[in-house]
Amino acid sequence: KFNIIKMKKDKDLNRIKVVLVEKHLTSKWLAEQLGKSTCTISKWCSQKSQPDLQTIDKIASLLNVKRSNLIVD
Repeated sequence: KFNIIKMKKDKDLNRIKVVLVEKHLTSKWLAEQLGKSTCTISKWCSQKSQPDLQTIDKIASLLNVKRSNLIVD
C-alpha cells in the first residue's frame, strides 16, 4: 500500500503550472481571478493538493483551454 501512495504522490496530476507558463500568466493572477490564496494555487502547481473538478472547469475557462488540457491522463 505504501508504494501505491508514494507512486501517486510523485506523479503530476494536473498541468496548471505548465499552462500558466504557456499563457505567460502568473499564479498570483490565477489566485486573484479565482478568489483563492496564492498559497492554494502554489499547492496545486506543485502537486501538493488538487483542485476539484468545478474549479478545474473555472481555471480552464479563465485560461481558454479545454479541461483535458489541465488534467494528466
